[in-house]
Amino acid sequence: MIRRLLPLLLLLTAAVTVPRLSEANPDPASAATARFEALAGDVGRADGAVFDARDDTGRTMDTAEITPVPAAYGGYLAVYHTTLADGRFHTAVATSTDLRVWTRRHDFGAGTSQPSLHPDGTGGWVLAYEKDPANHIALRHYPDLAALLAGRSDRAFDAPRTLSDCAEGTPDITAVRGDTVELTGHYRAGCAVDRQLRATLRDFTLWQARPDHRLDQALLAWGTAGNIGDRSRIELMGRPLVLIEGQRLRNDFGSWSAYAYDPASGRADRVGLRTPGGSRAFANPSAALITDPDGRPALLVSVFIPKEESAPGESGELVYWREL
Repeated sequence: MIRRLLPLLLLLTAAVTVPRLSEANPDPASAATARFEALAGDVGRADGAVFDARDDTGRTMDTAEITPVPAAYGGYLAVYHTTLADGRFHTAVATSTDLRVWTRRHDFGAGTSQPSLHPDGTGGWVLAYEKDPANHIALRHYPDLAALLAGRSDRAFDAPRTLSDCAEGTPDITAVRGDTVELTGHYRAGCAVDRQLRATLRDFTLWQARPDHRLDQALLAWGTAGNIGDRSRIELMGRPLVLIEGQRLRNDFGSWSAYAYDPASGRADRVGLRTPGGSRAFANPSAALITDPDGRPALLVSVFIPKEESAPGESGELVYWREL
């Protein structure tokens, strides 16, 4: 059924310009989504920004997810992926003291991408990534930061695909509660387009996944006929929001946009990102609350700017922060 409807959906949306927030709905989905727009919308007003972020070996830091860590480990940690000469994605972890210079610490191997990292509450860390071949979600546990930076996991799980015969991936770990890991991801619906899933892993043995139709619908309301993919959860003003990418036209990398989704209302706002050069496509949004290199509270945002619809010098991973 999905395959029969896709050509019609593409024809209906091909001539539609995705509306800005003010045109689609004058009221934001929540105070938190409005606050995010105010802080992160204009990159030119950031207190620090790095375009085409790379580690100390020259690897691109695509889809970077950044989290604060103790100063003994640099203060900031990033997991990201890079396409290398073997033609495959490689996930890596790097540390930094200033959010500008990154020292790569470990490569997790060929066929790993779209990483997400979360503390387990006891000093350990859980890493999730998409793994190929037979694209699926894989999780690894590390007893402490030293083990993570050395790539020495003590528990491993490769999730079975239960929602798609073709691909499941782009995980985002939302919580680790005792022996239970809660996460989100995507599945290749009808082997045609990416749609959202929610999943739990208990004791690194029991996996359960289900579609998240509510989140899908929030982006479909914006005319998203292509993929609905990577996402990242954050709290602002004491309320959760989900940053998520949506593709207006299938196979068109220049039609990616970032959205801020409010789980309470089930609505999403399109984030009107503006760069100094005027890039127009944004994917793989991620954010975290940090103490910035100047010692002030800040909102840190990372987003991938595809070459398509990018301004000169702005394609690649953009990392920027705005003091609160």
